[in-house]
This record gives sequence, C-alpha cells and structure tokens, in this order.
Amino acid sequence: MEQSTSDRNAPLSTESGHAVPQAATQAQEADVHLQRLLAASVEEPWYHSLVQNVKDLINPPKLPSLEEMGIQSKPVAVQDIWGFYGGQGRQAGLGSVLIHGGVVALLLLIGTNKHVQQITKEAVKLIAPDIAAWQPKNLPQKQAMGGGGGGGDRSPLPASKGRLPRASNKQFTPPSAVILNQNPKLPMEPTIIAPPDADLPQVNMNQYGDPLAKVGPPSNGPGSGGGIGSGRGGGVGSGSGAGFGPGSGGGVGGGVYRIGGGVSAPQLVFKVEPEYSEEARKAKFQGTVVLYVVVDEKGNPRDLKVVRPLGLGLDQKAIEAVQKWRFKPGLKDGKPVPVAAQIEVNFRLL
Repeated sequence: MEQSTSDRNAPLSTESGHAVPQAATQAQEADVHLQRLLAASVEEPWYHSLVQNVKDLINPPKLPSLEEMGIQSKPVAVQDIWGFYGGQGRQAGLGSVLIHGGVVALLLLIGTNKHVQQITKEAVKLIAPDIAAWQPKNLPQKQAMGGGGGGGDRSPLPASKGRLPRASNKQFTPPSAVILNQNPKLPMEPTIIAPPDADLPQVNMNQYGDPLAKVGPPSNGPGSGGGIGSGRGGGVGSGSGAGFGPGSGGGVGGGVYRIGGGVSAPQLVFKVEPEYSEEARKAKFQGTVVLYVVVDEKGNPRDLKVVRPLGLGLDQKAIEAVQKWRFKPGLKDGKPVPVAAQIEVNFRLL
C-alpha cells in the first residue's frame, strides 16, 4: 500500500524507539497547558474547605515574624494628620463656652432690668384684630322685660313686708297681704306678671307682701286695683300694672323694658357715622365699641354707657355719634315704651 502524500510529508518524532507523528505530540502539549490553568482546589470537596476554614478561625496559623524572615524594620515617625488643628482644640472649646455664657448673661440682665419691664407693661396693642367671624355665637338668652306694677286696697297703712308670689305670664288672682274672703268658691294661686326666669327679690316669710317694704302689720297699701303697694294695677310696688317695681305694664324694673316678653326692639331710622380720634388715626387703631342705651318713647337715645371700651378717644366719639341717632321706639301692647338695648359702633380704617 502506498502512503499518501500528506503522510509522507508530515514530520515524525520518535518516542520509546517508535516513530510518533508530530501532530500527536502537539495535542498532548495542549492538554498539559489546560491542566495547568485549572486550580487544584476546584476539585477539592466543599466540606473539606469548610472544615479548614473553621479550624483557621479557631486557631489561625501563626505567620513568621519579620526577624525570622530575615527582614529588619524600624518605626519611622510621621506627621499627625490633625496636627494643624490639634493646638487649637482647647482654645476653640473655651471660646464657645465664653460666647454662650455671655449671651445668657446678657438676656438675664435685660430681662431683670426694671426700666425694660416697665416699658413692656406699658406696651399698647395698636391693632385690634376683628375675630368676630371666628368666635362662637352665643345662644339667644331670655331677657327679663322691664316695667313694673303696683296696687293696693286704699288702706291707710303702707304695704307690709312679705314675699312675692310666683311669676307667671298670666294673672288670674292678684296677690294680697290681707285676705278678706277666707272661703272663696274657686281658690286660685296669686301671681304677678313677669317672666318665669326673672330675677325677683325674695324674703323668707310666709305671708305675701312687698319685699322692699318695712316690717309692719299686714296691709295691702294705699294703692288701688288690687295687689300690694302704692300704685295701681294688681301688681306689687309703686308702679302701674300687674308686675313688680316702680315701672308700668308688668314685668320687673323701673320704667325701662328689655327686648322680649312682648316688647319689640327699636328700629334705627337715622344714623351718623362716628369720627376717628386723632390718636387712634395715627396709631391705625381699629375695633368695636359696645354701648348700653335706652331708647325712649320718642325714639331718642339716652342714658348711654360704655359696656366694652376701646380707648384712644374712640369711646367718646362713639357716644357723640349715637346721641345723634334716631329710632322707631319699641312697642308693648301696641304702645311706645322705653327699651334698653346694646349698640355696637365699629371703627374701621379704609
């Protein structure tokens, strides 16, 4: 058999006395290089390396010292990295303490100064914020109407002292300190016409009478129309009506009514705007002044009093303006009567 041209031309190598082709030799050398690239520990089981790591952790192997390795070394001094700031640390801390201490001492000195305390007390609030829109509105309360009453049976003796009967909106029997009919066919409890929650003077006595009178023998007084007192109308007191007091028309008071209980409120028909005082204008002061006023039977305001002041001359300006106002008077049973009310006068800068 003839040998091919490629086989004839391929170089030969001899190993153990036998001829080996050169290509086979190169393949063996390549395998050796691949084996060198593979780490021997890769083929080690995982639990062997785990046990070895645990042993190294418990009893780490000692490394040879530099002297044992024949290496000689000496420590060399190096510059401290904080050397630039090291000398100023104490000075900076001391300076900070001194500055804070000085500030605290200055505040204490200012706060304890009598002159500063006096100026603080004399401080004036220049602007009164209008917080009426955010304030809770109080529920309307029943107000005892004014007026009064009186009576008597034309006795020569003044009315005797005693307790008032029960207040009621209606009266069927007037009170009496001297009972003439001891056995009435239809007995009824005596009352006076006044709101049930009216603030009435009371005395701890069994018989009826005028609580403001002097102690004396029982008497209904020199008045007329029934009741007790020197007036007329079946009430108690010196007024006219079935109420109590020197007024008229029932209720309690001295001739001045309050809104409610059949008494209508006065209605404003003419108004004058209040003027600003010079002090309040310079201070740009704003707010509301509340005045107590009595509107008489002709609609004129009188007996004005300041209920909630503002100061800086605005209270007097409010009184001067309201004195020029005119009202339609309040009515009781269709008739004009004096009525007490409160008026708010607002001061606003445009």
